[in-house]
Amino acid sequence: MSKGLEGIRKITEIDLKGKRVFMRLDLNVPLDGGQIIDDLRIQAALPSIRYALEQDAKLVLCSHLGRPKEKGDPDCSLLPVAERLGELLGLEVILIDDPESEALTGLLPTVNKRKIILLENIRYASGEKKNDASLADHLAKHMDVYINDAFGACHRAHSSIVALPALIKEKACGLLMEKEIEMLDKALYSAESPYTAVLGGSKVSDKIGLIENLMDKVDNFIIGGAMSYTFLAAKGVPIGSSRIESEKIGLARDLIERIEGRGKKILLPIDHIIVKELKENTEYQTTQTDGVTEGFMAVDIGPKTQSQFAGEIRTAKTLLWNGPMGVYEIEPFNKGSIAVARAFSQSEALSIIGGGDSAAVVRAAGLADEMTHISTGGGASLEYLQGDTLPGLSALR
Repeated sequence: MSKGLEGIRKITEIDLKGKRVFMRLDLNVPLDGGQIIDDLRIQAALPSIRYALEQDAKLVLCSHLGRPKEKGDPDCSLLPVAERLGELLGLEVILIDDPESEALTGLLPTVNKRKIILLENIRYASGEKKNDASLADHLAKHMDVYINDAFGACHRAHSSIVALPALIKEKACGLLMEKEIEMLDKALYSAESPYTAVLGGSKVSDKIGLIENLMDKVDNFIIGGAMSYTFLAAKGVPIGSSRIESEKIGLARDLIERIEGRGKKILLPIDHIIVKELKENTEYQTTQTDGVTEGFMAVDIGPKTQSQFAGEIRTAKTLLWNGPMGVYEIEPFNKGSIAVARAFSQSEALSIIGGGDSAAVVRAAGLADEMTHISTGGGASLEYLQGDTLPGLSALR
């Protein structure tokens, strides 16, 4: 049993036959004009759904999507998700328009292997984000079993994540949650050496807890993205007009000293792609050193850095990646991130992608199948890896 799953039952350990099962999922997929851009989270939820159906459960699914401005916000409707689920499962998905309505009372008796219920966006309910007990009570009165398979939402103390399982005696984690925790626990507790962590993104402050928690576990830290310029500034390297957190320079200097004081390596960019202004089709240059020219800002790691980082990645036996190497949303400033993804794909190591932007890079590069595990939870995986207690897991114990 993984450390993070201690005291938590699994879906396979509960009798679901004929039971009314509430399954909290993370179906928060990106939409464009009502069309699903990426159905990864829907695909990831299918194993638990199929398992419950095979056990003859009467299934009610629940998820949030986006940040509704008001109840019924059409831009955040789960209707496209309901339609996609129906296609993938080959069954009827009934969407209940109001998660707070009494429609469950009449519809639940009709649910079977060929028909399931999906509640409309649970964040349409005003009490969801307040961890409201009355919302939880409204849902709990219909249910026999609670299953949480929404790892990506487990860092939120919301009503369907925390208050609801407190009211349902039979509760467990789903198959995706089980897999997520088992893989992240490998990165935390049983990583084979040499272990390399690749960290990127915009802010050092977002990664302090992660670095602190991994410092005694990881052999090599590779740091890119905007956060690397705070570290370079801490070493006295010119960083031009690159984005930094000035108030974190002292902290970055302390982290470098503590990492190196443990006999571990910290690799920072040795060349950069730089621009005068960040916009599409802007002119860019490549530096020859680790310094950034005055009046320019760095937007990606350069080719020498890409080669150095890739070489280090290929020697590892355990790899963890959280955060892109540059402004990956704008071509050609995605090359550094793609180079890291490619190096991961060419490695024989256990490779864990910590969700969010890193996962997006890997999928966009068509390399998802080459990774050991891609987390579906950006914020949740980061908080778990930095040692925080996730409310959604505590609620299952």
